[in-house]
Amino acid sequence: MNTSRRIFTFLLRLLALAATLVATIVMVTSHDSTNVLNLTFKAKFSNSPAFKYFVVVEAIACAYNLVIMFLASKGSLWRLVIILDVVVAVLLASSVSSALAIAYVGKKGNTHAGWLPICGQVPKFCKHVTAALVAGFIAAILYFLLVIYTLYTVLHPLFVVSKF
Repeated sequence: MNTSRRIFTFLLRLLALAATLVATIVMVTSHDSTNVLNLTFKAKFSNSPAFKYFVVVEAIACAYNLVIMFLASKGSLWRLVIILDVVVAVLLASSVSSALAIAYVGKKGNTHAGWLPICGQVPKFCKHVTAALVAGFIAAILYFLLVIYTLYTVLHPLFVVSKF
């Protein structure tokens, strides 16, 4: 890989690292409480398995990206990195999707199941979750761009017609 490609890949990874780190921190710090009939209800990310999954995947993607940024771009291990990038991108997309589904139920409720919306009672929690989901979605998009760009740089010599 030439220098400009390495710099572009490094910048994409740096942006993805920042997005996953922000998503993890914002989701972990999301909590709020409300009083209903002298009972205190606490909303926090650890109350939902989908939010826990989101936090774990974002943290794994963050750690993975941090390690890969300092790995040499030459060598046989780099082909494994491309495969792992695809896996991380898919995991990020699935974690954002599952957390978004739970966030939607929290915001709108589900009249068929009898679930009431909670965002009116715990708005601080819902704002944190929304911000974390936006950062997670940006991270997933950045990873998909990274995968597409990496595949392009790897496969590009196959599409170039040589002049013999």
